[in-house]
Amino acid sequence: MKTILITGGVRGIGRSIALKFKQKGFRVCAVYSRDEENANSLAALGVEVYKADVSKEDEVASLFKKIGRVDVLVNNAGISLIKQIQDISYEEYERVMSVNMGGAFLCSREAARSMIDKRNGLIVNISSVWGEVGGSCESVYSASKAALLGFTKALAKELGWSGVRVNSVSPGVIDTPMNAHFSVEDIQAIKEEIPMGRLGTGEDVARAVEYLYENDYVTGADIPVNGGFSIV
Repeated sequence: MKTILITGGVRGIGRSIALKFKQKGFRVCAVYSRDEENANSLAALGVEVYKADVSKEDEVASLFKKIGRVDVLVNNAGISLIKQIQDISYEEYERVMSVNMGGAFLCSREAARSMIDKRNGLIVNISSVWGEVGGSCESVYSASKAALLGFTKALAKELGWSGVRVNSVSPGVIDTPMNAHFSVEDIQAIKEEIPMGRLGTGEDVARAVEYLYENDYVTGADIPVNGGFSIV
């Protein structure tokens, strides 16, 4: 049985990915830092849940020791920050970067060790449409997600010779708790900017990750899952 590890895996996009791969017969390990309720409900469905802060080097090392070999890593853990730049503290900047980019680095480093030994494995980084085009009042979040895109391409070149693939998925506006702060009017305005006329779902993103797992000749690629939102 193959093992998939999903950070930020108990709600939203991560939960959808976890359930998708559970259906495919994987051993699914979902990592979370809070939200015990969703962690417990996912555990009841047969998913292994682990509490860890992926921005902490010691916690990531301990996490991988507990789980053992990982065949697929999905770096999905992320936090947002909506503020104008003049109001952002350096501590806020560091926190966003340490989770969104630092967590992906730490988990990828741990996973790569066993993947290289096996000469097989897949890492998928969950970026964002804002990493592609930038979002007003989300400069730090956008920067962290853009960093993931560069990290994906560089790591794909580095690990390809070892049989390890690295790709990314860039969701648009997805109907998840992270976007619950939008008003009904905000959501309607956003829909009017999306050519497909609707928000995305966690299942939309999960299917993109599934594709990247199934096609073993794709590496260094980014799949935009945004209903055409990034079309210019």
